[in-house]
Amino acid sequence: MTATSTLTLPVEMPTIDSLPLLLNVSHTRLIVTSEQFDRLCIDNPDLRLELRANGELIIMPPTGGESGKRNLDLAGQVWYWNRQKSLGQGFDSSSGYDFTAIGGGKISPDVSWIEKSRLEGISIVGFIPVVPDFVIELRSATDNLKPLQEKMQEYQRLGVKLGLLINPKNKQVEIYRPTQEVEILESPDRIDCSEVMPEFILSMSRIW
Repeated sequence: MTATSTLTLPVEMPTIDSLPLLLNVSHTRLIVTSEQFDRLCIDNPDLRLELRANGELIIMPPTGGESGKRNLDLAGQVWYWNRQKSLGQGFDSSSGYDFTAIGGGKISPDVSWIEKSRLEGISIVGFIPVVPDFVIELRSATDNLKPLQEKMQEYQRLGVKLGLLINPKNKQVEIYRPTQEVEILESPDRIDCSEVMPEFILSMSRIW
């Protein structure tokens, strides 16, 4: 018979200092620096975070399945058009932009696109330091409308040429252009975006 032995290692119990500190900040306005925001993004890769121009930290909940399906359809249309035309680069909702050098924040549109000449010599390994030509924000079931409108106004101020705020709840699309009044479309079947993206027509048939 072969004897066996069991080696028992001491179990190191977590100390109070090593335990994570959890806070409910849903009703708290948090102000952080750009550097602190970058650290938070690195330390919390599963969270959807944005930094407003005033330093306010925004923590966004995950979208539901319906919003995820709609967003995929919108991003897919931009991707397919761009693959055919090869006029620039499209980005999805996980892509962050850094506008701090021009008085903005660090935010993530649901869909965005940049004309290719504006990306020459620009590193996009991290946050993209270029104002996109085109953005889409999709209102989910849990989103309040006013913060999204404020976000669109920030895009407008920064110089985004064409911004769409799609509101499935009210079947409306708000269109934002620099120095122009907001245009509101009621239940459009499609949106002509060719003023910025040649021959691109965004179908809304799967959004409503």
